[in-house]
Amino acid sequence: MKIRRILATAVAAAVTTPVVFLSAAPAFADTKPAVPFQKPASPEDGPEDDMPSIEELKAAVAAAQKAYDEAVAEVAKAKADIEALEKADHPLRVAAAAAKKAADEAAAVKTAADEALAKAEEAVTKLPDTATDEEKKAAADAVTAAKKAADEAAAAKTAADTKAAAADKTVGDADVAAWRVLGLAQKVEKTAKKDLDDAKEELAFYEEIGEGCKEDSVVKVALSGPKTVTAGVPAVFSLRVTNTSDHALDAVDAFVNAMRMPAPGTEIDEETDWVKYVIPVEWSSPDVLEWTPITDKFESVDVGKLAKGASYDVKLRLTVDAKAPAGKGGLFAYGEYENNDGSCGIGEEYDDLNFSILAAGKGDKPKPKPTDTPTPAPTVTSGGNTNTTQQGGSSNTPVNGSLAATGANDTLPLGYAAAGAVALGAGALVVARRRKAGAQA
Repeated sequence: MKIRRILATAVAAAVTTPVVFLSAAPAFADTKPAVPFQKPASPEDGPEDDMPSIEELKAAVAAAQKAYDEAVAEVAKAKADIEALEKADHPLRVAAAAAKKAADEAAAVKTAADEALAKAEEAVTKLPDTATDEEKKAAADAVTAAKKAADEAAAAKTAADTKAAAADKTVGDADVAAWRVLGLAQKVEKTAKKDLDDAKEELAFYEEIGEGCKEDSVVKVALSGPKTVTAGVPAVFSLRVTNTSDHALDAVDAFVNAMRMPAPGTEIDEETDWVKYVIPVEWSSPDVLEWTPITDKFESVDVGKLAKGASYDVKLRLTVDAKAPAGKGGLFAYGEYENNDGSCGIGEEYDDLNFSILAAGKGDKPKPKPTDTPTPAPTVTSGGNTNTTQQGGSSNTPVNGSLAATGANDTLPLGYAAAGAVALGAGALVVARRRKAGAQA
């Protein structure tokens, strides 16, 4: 039971408009906020109510399949039209061939008329001095007639050439148009195929997670760690995963991710590249002593079997990019479980912990406030990296760098938590809440 889907729409699912990310923490904005605060959607009017049902998703797959089949048929038709146009018996090519034949015939007539004119003109030059007036007049009349015939032949040839050129152009235009239609049809087919694949993937995801697993509070997660980290310097946090049920859980996973808060004034919309805000996270545990990165391929902390009422402690190591500016950051986690009998569940709530980010290499740090004091992490029974030269794990751990003196409240803003859901890839949160909302309807 691995959720391999990162729903970018989780931003919309938790926040009505992008401005909430910045307006929720006004201390990080300019003196005068660029936009007013807008309230996040409430459970009653949130986007969860707009999430599709399994039946709607199946209908979407059917519609996408129909559109794809039609697109495939259009591509086949476009190819057939091109093949037909290339054949000699195509009406346009037949007309073009006839026009060319007429042009060739007109050219032959003109050639003959020109030759006749040349002979008539030559006959005039060869009249003897003894030629009578009648002979001279006959020769001149012959030239006049030949010239008229040549002019008419030239005009006929010009008309025939024009007609032949137009017929050729018609064939050429039809050929270009046919290939253009094929190109457009192939683009439509490609888009329709993607839409179909997406619809099938969406349906499969909802069938696997939305129908197969329930949202409950069996697996609890708790995060703790420092309130301040320095860009470029590893910081250690702690995660405790607890089985609150009255029976053992066969396979438990914890999903963890972290991200930076977008800088004040950053335009946030559906095109926002959240990847650049993600902070790399590594984990270690009593069973996995080496630091293990959380990636798309290995996307969760493998807790394994967890006895009734038992807890499992994990160390988390975050490393903010050394070039990252001072600002805010957040760590997010939630749990899932699956049993051998097929039952499974998704954490009803996810835990989050925010922290301040110091820019690297700035020397002196500002005078700490009470909220800036790092919180000691819960004790880990075994495993993990306890290197005290890293950030976290002790309130005595030195911290280097500088933080913009903003005075922002350390309470995690709602919009920020929503961004954390994106970083988590916690599509299950949206799915489960939609399911519960549907059950209460």
